[in-house]
Amino acid sequence: MENETGTTGAPNPPAVVPAGTLIEPSMTLALNVHSSPGVYALLLGAGISLASGVKTGWGVVEDLVGKVAAVRDPDDPEARTAAMEDPEKWWETSCSEPLGYSALLGAVAPNPASRQSMLAGYFEPEAGSDPDDKGPTAAHRAIARLVQRGCIRVILTTNFDRLMERALQEAGISPQVVTRPEQFDAMQPLAHSQVTVIKLHGDYADLDQRNTVDELEKYPKTQQQFLDRVLDEYGLIVCGWSADWDTALLRSVEGTRSRRYPLFWSQYGSLGSAARALTAGHGAVVIEGLSADELFTDLVRRVEALDHLSVAPITRDLAVVQLKRALADPVRRIELSDLLDRAVGQVIDGSTPERRPVLASAEEQASVFAASMAGYRADSETLLHLLANGVYHDDGTHDRLLLRTVERLVRMRDVAPGRDNKYLETLRHLPALLATWTIGVAAILGHREELLASAVTRPDWASPSSGHPAQAPAWYLNPNFVIDTARLHEMRPGEGGGKLLYPQSNWLKAVLREPFRLVEPSDLAYQAACSRFEFLVSMIAMDAGSGDYRTYPWAGEFLINSYWGWDESTSLAASVAKELDDSWPLLRGGAFGADLARAQAAHAALVTWRKENRRGGW
Repeated sequence: MENETGTTGAPNPPAVVPAGTLIEPSMTLALNVHSSPGVYALLLGAGISLASGVKTGWGVVEDLVGKVAAVRDPDDPEARTAAMEDPEKWWETSCSEPLGYSALLGAVAPNPASRQSMLAGYFEPEAGSDPDDKGPTAAHRAIARLVQRGCIRVILTTNFDRLMERALQEAGISPQVVTRPEQFDAMQPLAHSQVTVIKLHGDYADLDQRNTVDELEKYPKTQQQFLDRVLDEYGLIVCGWSADWDTALLRSVEGTRSRRYPLFWSQYGSLGSAARALTAGHGAVVIEGLSADELFTDLVRRVEALDHLSVAPITRDLAVVQLKRALADPVRRIELSDLLDRAVGQVIDGSTPERRPVLASAEEQASVFAASMAGYRADSETLLHLLANGVYHDDGTHDRLLLRTVERLVRMRDVAPGRDNKYLETLRHLPALLATWTIGVAAILGHREELLASAVTRPDWASPSSGHPAQAPAWYLNPNFVIDTARLHEMRPGEGGGKLLYPQSNWLKAVLREPFRLVEPSDLAYQAACSRFEFLVSMIAMDAGSGDYRTYPWAGEFLINSYWGWDESTSLAASVAKELDDSWPLLRGGAFGADLARAQAAHAALVTWRKENRRGGW
């Protein structure tokens, strides 16, 4: 039997399964972009800018025709509306020249300065308006991220706006932009430019834009040759382009099929007849139902997830070096976020029930408790170094990223609560406590106590099984609640086998000293910062409880005379009391409801608590 190839035997299966038939198209796109960085060009149409509020070129024509109609017949309130319903017909009956972007602009704004002023209102935000008004969309910014990564180096666009250029510039990228045919011969080779933006129909400030059907029928020779080259040498990712009106561009894409890479076509709504024919003829991978913002933000997320599969775990010291570089460069904000997320992920991945059980028999509890304490601290090593250095060296720009690490760690206790063993269950908050303590002490050393206030006042949390209302970290991360005193005594007896007065405070200062070595070499200065942190967070804890059973300070070694001070006039309590005014950093950070009277009351409550709960011969 002869098969379709002219050979005998059983029919051969296809050598290549059509792209997009085995996995989701968006997954296929991410895999191809990640494996072949720089070989895909983008073709962007009007759909990518819709979310920005910027008009398309034809939208500008419609609006200008309406304005011309309004000033031509100022006594007719319906003149503008009628003209905009069919701009071409109105223009044909009112003017001798065919309607076109160039002719229209030449008529309403005869010189370059007036054209620039008139068009700026359509494409640029007004002075004093919202910064996001007529600004780059999430799609534009995601594309800029792909350019930063080297995934995209050529962008073809039919849009007149400058949103793509603005997004690239915001990301610290200087694009090569070509808007006129005569620029193609003089442009830098594509391989030598980080990214080249080709504005196929021109820029809004140019008179020689292409907008009407006739103008879109044919490209100048140099532009056509360049376009054919790109379509031949690069794979193509199409987004926001309908293919309904751009005759010259449609013919180019139809007639030039890359011999190397597939065509990806993203369409939010249904494909038009021209797009259906084109995608079918090219065997394109069609991605349906995603807006431009969704397509490109999803692509960035998936490509970066693939990155993480191939990135070897970095050492603690290298992570700190990367963090310091990222802090100083606003363009590397996502890199900093990824660095912190990986460090948090290491803690969470190590907290599975198998590795950190929340249930244990009576005989096993002591050993499981000690192993869990050591394990949580070891898993947190990189994160704590990042937080100590990040908080100390940052200027507040990245506070949200730094605090988000604690929010993720707090939620560890939401998973598989072990109410049968409260000692191991509450210990699941130990990584969050370590992180919060580190942020707080670093904030004191860096003179950034507003951040300390944020770290111990949010997020609110309550155990899913307790029935108690949600409380601030100053309450639920209290070391005396997180770390069981008796179990800690078993692990760390005092001198001569006795018991430490405040074992949690002693343990935390000891195990968290190492992350601060680069930040504060002096042991005395580190101890003083820890004592101040304990005092301040204890004030917030006294305020948070409002007099009920939750009113309990972070009782620690700062309460002992050697820390508190023998002379009440020079004690830590007296020093803080002198600071209390409306400009106090903790009030500016939102602690005590930004109410000075509440801060003063909390201070008095802490001093009273110490006097009523003296230990060890104070």
